[in-house]
Amino acid sequence: MKKQLVEGIDFYYNAEGFVVLTEKYHLEKGFCCGNGCLHCPYNYDNVEEPRRSQFIRQKTERHAQEKEGG
Repeated sequence: MKKQLVEGIDFYYNAEGFVVLTEKYHLEKGFCCGNGCLHCPYNYDNVEEPRRSQFIRQKTERHAQEKEGG
C-alpha cells in the first residue's frame, strides 16, 4: 500500500501551480532520483553533469539569499 502524500508536509504547490516535493519526502524515499528536485537532500548524486553542478550552484545561491533575508 502506497503512502498518501500530505500537502504542506510531503509537497506544496509553487507559484506556477506545480507540485514541489519537500526535503522530508525525499529523505523518506531514501535516494536521489536524478531529476534535479528543488529540495534534494542528496546533493544531486544521480544528476548527470553539467546539470548537477548547475543545481548545486543554484541551491547555494538560494541559501545565501535566504540568509540575507531576500
